[in-house]
Amino acid sequence: MIAKNDLSEMWEVKLLGNDINGLNDVYKTIADEIGVENAVAIYRLFHGSQISFPSRLFSKEYTHKAIIGEYNGKNIHQLAQKYNYSERSVWRIVKKFK
Repeated sequence: MIAKNDLSEMWEVKLLGNDINGLNDVYKTIADEIGVENAVAIYRLFHGSQISFPSRLFSKEYTHKAIIGEYNGKNIHQLAQKYNYSERSVWRIVKKFK
């Protein structure tokens, strides 16, 4: 992991300054959203790698635990909407853990 104070010392950041136009498109998009230093940090961590991001931010286990914790016997519809699951899936989760 790159320490925050090391980011400003990266030669790539010094070269670019705040001009993101010198970056390849994907890094330009990242830099526009979270800054040049963070885009360079991501480049250093993952350059040359193929990365795919899951469509869900949270793990299945974490989400299931949250659903079980919030289930009150009458809120299947609300939980399905909140966690972007079908009502049937929420029923299955509840049934499995109850």
